[in-house]
Amino acid sequence: MHILFIADPLESFKTYKDTTFAMMRELQRRGHTLAACGPGDVSWRSGGKVVATVRPIRLTGDAEDWFAAEPLLHTQPLHGFDAVLMRKDPPFDPEYLYSTHLLEQAVREGARVFNRPGALRDHPEKLAIMEFAEFCSPTLVTRSAVDIVGFHAEHRDIILKPLDGMGGMGIFRVRDDGLNLGAITETLNRFGSQTVMVQKFIPQIAAGDKRILIIGGKPAPFCLARIPQGGEVRGNLAAGGKGVAQPLSERDRNIAEALGPILHARGLLLVGLDVIGDKVTEINVTSPTCFQEIHDQTGFDVPAMFVDALESELSLAV
Repeated sequence: MHILFIADPLESFKTYKDTTFAMMRELQRRGHTLAACGPGDVSWRSGGKVVATVRPIRLTGDAEDWFAAEPLLHTQPLHGFDAVLMRKDPPFDPEYLYSTHLLEQAVREGARVFNRPGALRDHPEKLAIMEFAEFCSPTLVTRSAVDIVGFHAEHRDIILKPLDGMGGMGIFRVRDDGLNLGAITETLNRFGSQTVMVQKFIPQIAAGDKRILIIGGKPAPFCLARIPQGGEVRGNLAAGGKGVAQPLSERDRNIAEALGPILHARGLLLVGLDVIGDKVTEINVTSPTCFQEIHDQTGFDVPAMFVDALESELSLAV
């Protein structure tokens, strides 16, 4: 099969931990051919098909110069690939949104895009949890400073975060004393012009923010607990958290088995649930990670599970 990756520049990959690289390596090991481009290489001319200017690539096995690309670029319709994997990292900004519209048109033309572009739009990674309130900590989404004050008065220890943040960016904790709640609210909601998510603080963050991978509707048997370090409240690896792989708890598995089939049916082949204690805090769908960390620490081959699921999806279309 011929697989196209839409991703950040390949030169920026940290291959020792990059999940997209792990996918590529497993696909090539199985004999599939690879090509890559960025979102800016996708275009649509009126009366024509959605196309991309791509680089056919081959993984070399070298740690530094890890890929070799053909010198000539190729412009091809997206429906000409067996699968298109959308792996551009957040933020989910206007350009990302426009990319999903182009990719959705490619789907109408026959392209197989994973995760499905419409599903990416319909499941913003923080807001998506609101549909599954039974699995979540008390949560408020609002622009209103008054509502935020009321939520703090009710729950006393809260987390505030922007809806478009990633890697732990812009996350604040306000404890019982309410210190700096007004200033933090003004920073995040921009004096009422921007929507904020507010959640009851979950003290089990001390044991880690668990990334649970759901692939083809089914959970991988291990998760990665991102454990805050040095007094931080954030477990994100980008914020200095320590990643520790561990088996799913019974509650983890119950959550994943409840949400997995629903999300898979909507076109989400790969999902990363973030769970603190027994509460879901985010549903990551744009470019979920942690394949290599789990594989390296447990021996469970997450990339192989993913490619198995991808091949199964593609075989159903034949």
